[in-house]
Amino acid sequence: MMEKQLSLDQIHDFKGKYPKQLWYLFFSEMWERFCFYGMRGMLTFFMVNHLMMNEKVANLQYGATQAFVYAFTFIGGLFADKILGFRKSLFWGGILMIIGSCILAYDPKEFFFLGISFNIIGTGFFKPNISTMVGNLYKEGDHRRDAGFSLFYSGINIGALVGGYLCVAIGKGQMLRSVIPADLSWNFAFGLAAIVMFISLLTFVFTQKTLGPIGLSPFANDEHSKGRKWYEYVVYLGSLLIIPIIMKMVAKTEYTDYFMYIIGPCTLIYLFYEMTKYSRKEVLKLAAALVFIIFSILFWAFFEQSGGSLSLFAANNLNDQLLGIKLDPNGVNNSANSLFVIIFAPILGLIWIAMHKRKIEPNTVVKFGLGFLFLALAFYVFYYTRFFANEQGITSLDIFTAAYFIITFGELCLSPIGLSIMTKLSPQKLQGVMMGMWFLASAYGQYVAGLLGAGMASADENASASVKLLAYTDGYKQLALYALIAGVVLIAISPLVRKMMQEVK
Repeated sequence: MMEKQLSLDQIHDFKGKYPKQLWYLFFSEMWERFCFYGMRGMLTFFMVNHLMMNEKVANLQYGATQAFVYAFTFIGGLFADKILGFRKSLFWGGILMIIGSCILAYDPKEFFFLGISFNIIGTGFFKPNISTMVGNLYKEGDHRRDAGFSLFYSGINIGALVGGYLCVAIGKGQMLRSVIPADLSWNFAFGLAAIVMFISLLTFVFTQKTLGPIGLSPFANDEHSKGRKWYEYVVYLGSLLIIPIIMKMVAKTEYTDYFMYIIGPCTLIYLFYEMTKYSRKEVLKLAAALVFIIFSILFWAFFEQSGGSLSLFAANNLNDQLLGIKLDPNGVNNSANSLFVIIFAPILGLIWIAMHKRKIEPNTVVKFGLGFLFLALAFYVFYYTRFFANEQGITSLDIFTAAYFIITFGELCLSPIGLSIMTKLSPQKLQGVMMGMWFLASAYGQYVAGLLGAGMASADENASASVKLLAYTDGYKQLALYALIAGVVLIAISPLVRKMMQEVK
């Protein structure tokens, strides 16, 4: 006899701080983020040292690649809402990511852009939809939602911590060198990403029955849509046929410019069209969501220097001693933030719950503003590393890591709360689209991050480490100032945005 499917009410009526389904999604996302952040951590270093790009081009290339990754989360969210449902979308995305990682494992130099293109499309189908399912575990008005997203966010960062350090360390030949031939180290590093993505998919497949109706195709229980199965096949085929186009656009960053000029206005037009179907109250909530989305673009443009300019800064300008322990600077750059998130995300989530009980929890807009203030302080510390440099331009990994400690609190005030607020402010039928728009904002942030990183890179690709140190830290000082201004503005307009949010906290 088949086990009876849980109802949505049964899922929502959970006891304690977290629903059990959150843990299953937590582990699936953890392994997927291992794959994603392991891949992200390798990109800029691999492009400079093995594809022989100069630093300026590598920064632009990194921004373009990551911009496409996050831009396609909007498209993945749209298709999940309208055709596939969140579960099928997630599964299809995972398959594409496994294929892309296997291609890179086979020959990362020859098939770099082909493998990356599969991963771009795959992440677009996977990432927004698992986050939306987390939101669906909570009924409307459940104050435990923010804490749930904070815990989920720590799962993201466990994967990012391990993947971010291991993949680049294996690729650079600093781990398992007695087992892996030196000329195959990058093949093994990309292959590891494929293995963990397979684990992520298995985790989801064997636990999805606990989700009840959450994430099913919109056609699942619709008697009038039995003949629409071919819609799904069109989505699968279309996502494969577009890969050669993505390859071309990622390889030529000028095409990325055109893409970013077009997709943003088009998605806004589509959202405004959808808004015409809703009441004034719902439209005001969606407008409030857009405020968060716009400010998040600025946040990610600064924060995502980690995969671009900060990656090169780590390679060129940092020593290898962290609290007296010898560590790879690129590995620390890729994983320090994640370690701090793992430690502090659950704690901060519980603090939000405790503050809520005492009616002193800051509202979501103020949390966003605080995120920018922490970001400003962190980039000032990145700038301050120049005062600890020796004559060769090599500076302290300890001070650099302290900046990541500070930046973590900025991220925790914004990113998990942002995931949560998108599900709170969006009507049920638009949740996939709005989650996609949240990640599309990240795409624009990544795109701008690449431009900012390229602007900070020394004009002379053969410049000394001392010259590169001054060029990058000057840029970080400017970013600190811009983040400070954004935080002050956001806190100042918080009363207006709160009115637009209405009953949503």
